[in-house]
Amino acid sequence: MSKNKKIVIVSLIIIVLLALVPLLTLKNAEFGGSDDAGSQVVSEIQGKEYEPWFTPVIETLIGKELPGEVESLLFCVQTGIGVGVFAFFMGRFVERKKQEDKNK
Repeated sequence: MSKNKKIVIVSLIIIVLLALVPLLTLKNAEFGGSDDAGSQVVSEIQGKEYEPWFTPVIETLIGKELPGEVESLLFCVQTGIGVGVFAFFMGRFVERKKQEDKNK
């Protein structure tokens, strides 16, 4: 087996372990977002309930709060677009470097 195949296999095993270990060890853990944690801290400091100072644009357009699944979907789409743009420009830089090296 080549050295590259071994590196890929070991990397895949590490990635799978990184994904599974938290799921198996954190059985009853509660996960909250930074928005929830931040609003709790502000409420503790002010001594009253935190009220957001704006309403999300999409919620304003549809007139009600978005379900959690839709928020997650929009977040994933946003992430995918960002990764796509990043990967596009990184690919351009790599190809530019290859062309410059080839022309030397």
